[in-house]
Amino acid sequence: MEAREKMMNIIIHVVLVLVSITMLVPFLWMILTAFKTVTESTSVDPFVIFPSKWLTTNFETVINNMDFIGLYINTLLLILGRVVAAVLTATLAGYAFARLEFRGKNLMFSLVLFQMMVPGQIFIIPQYLMVSNMGMLNTMFALIFPGLVTAFGTFLLRQAYMGLPRDLEEAARLDGCNIGQTFLFIMAPLTRSSMVALGIFTAVFAYKDLMWPLICNRDLMPLSAALAKMQGQYTNNYPQLMAASLLACIPMIVLYLIFQKQFIEGIATSGGKL
Repeated sequence: MEAREKMMNIIIHVVLVLVSITMLVPFLWMILTAFKTVTESTSVDPFVIFPSKWLTTNFETVINNMDFIGLYINTLLLILGRVVAAVLTATLAGYAFARLEFRGKNLMFSLVLFQMMVPGQIFIIPQYLMVSNMGMLNTMFALIFPGLVTAFGTFLLRQAYMGLPRDLEEAARLDGCNIGQTFLFIMAPLTRSSMVALGIFTAVFAYKDLMWPLICNRDLMPLSAALAKMQGQYTNNYPQLMAASLLACIPMIVLYLIFQKQFIEGIATSGGKL
């Protein structure tokens, strides 16, 4: 029996290693292409994997042609704004739907679930009209606007609050706490892992958001929209595109290295996956 378990563990580890390598191949291919020439990057020879000469001119060209400092700042502000807004609104709404009783509660939560079921693209035109009527097009607020509230975050935090025992609230009321104090000092700290998970999801979704920045902004671009504009109608300079993509990965890599512990704990305790 032990030999069979060992064999199963070996097979599982081999499969996991192969899957991990498969997931790393696109990233490694991006790195190798960034140092190639255009001819090498479009070669159909399957044995041309490594560049014949490691060139840095692609990085120099994209750095000179693109304001990466401004793009980094725009992207980080976009991520920060959406994360703060999403965590704040989802925490309040999730607690209200999970613990408070008010008229229309079930109907309102049904609308939240409905928003999760439909494609997000159907909200683009109403959101654009709202931002346009406010005169906020081509601003940082326009980039953050779709992330001010999140149906997924509201559902996630509601489930987190519903998993807490009601004895905590009753004990808080006996100690003289009102609803605000119970939420702020008792309930909210206990859902910290779910807040971290929501922040991670929101940051990833904001980082890779492409359609909305291209619609609402002309000049104030995050990294995803700036990379999309590098693609030509008929031809693409793949080495320069890969070099820019590699530079665009730096913010998320840095954020992951800084918040690696919180990242793993938030995903593990929430039961979610990217």
